[in-house]
Amino acid sequence: MSVSHLDASVAAQPDRAAGRESLHVEVIRPPRRWMPLDLASLWRYRELLFFFVWRDIKVRYKQTLLGASWAVLQPFFTMVVFSIFFGRLARVPSDGVPYPIFSFVALVPWSFFATGLVQSANSLVSNRDLITKVYFPRLTVPIAAVLAGLVDFAIAFLVLIAMMAYYGIAPTGNVVWIPALLLLATVTALGVGFWLSALNVRYRDIRHALPFAVQAWLFITPIAYPSSLLEEPWRTLYGLNPMAGVVEGFRWTLLGTDSAPPGLVLASALVALLLFVTGAFYFRRVEAGFADVV
Repeated sequence: MSVSHLDASVAAQPDRAAGRESLHVEVIRPPRRWMPLDLASLWRYRELLFFFVWRDIKVRYKQTLLGASWAVLQPFFTMVVFSIFFGRLARVPSDGVPYPIFSFVALVPWSFFATGLVQSANSLVSNRDLITKVYFPRLTVPIAAVLAGLVDFAIAFLVLIAMMAYYGIAPTGNVVWIPALLLLATVTALGVGFWLSALNVRYRDIRHALPFAVQAWLFITPIAYPSSLLEEPWRTLYGLNPMAGVVEGFRWTLLGTDSAPPGLVLASALVALLLFVTGAFYFRRVEAGFADVV
């Protein structure tokens, strides 16, 4: 138990008149229900966070034949499958842009989110030996797992720009909002990652349920179809899925589609922030027991 969880107090003072010796009583209390995030500690360990990010990037493609090409191959071939079955056979509308670029614009931020979510959810169990031997802010582990995916995102984004050039599509002036939308995807991945990584330490069912959950989340996100199929107010309520705002925001900034109404993006941002804050505080609430049960 960490020192911060010890609450020492002197229960009895010297009774000089009676001539008795003082009695020192130390009371050990359980952790408080909610622990502060201790952002100062995270800042002090920023070099360790950088090391974790660099380690995760190197391990991800170690002993692979295609290396970082996997960052592009997965969303690219998913785009090919979607284009055949949803674009050509099912004739799903694509807001007036070619279906391959319509789906690939959505798959780039989705792949970053999904990879970060899976990696962060399993990050504490994967670092079991380190957590049981050395003290460091545990939040650095899932944060590093998500941030390591930024390299894959950058590579896939360059391919996306090349595809837009192939189709003769120039980014709109709204492209300046891309960093904000990427931040929204990062906050969503971190928020859900905090929850699942902490739960996965005690309940390994999370590891088995996660692939199905990610696949289901893919289909309830407007990747293979536009959110414009929904009428208001259902379209705004669709923003309760944080990735709906991210995906439609990317289409709005890069393709100029009118598919990101402010209400949808605002709803996504609020839900993402709620997931991030509650996830971080829950993580801090239970992290004292990680070394005992991981």
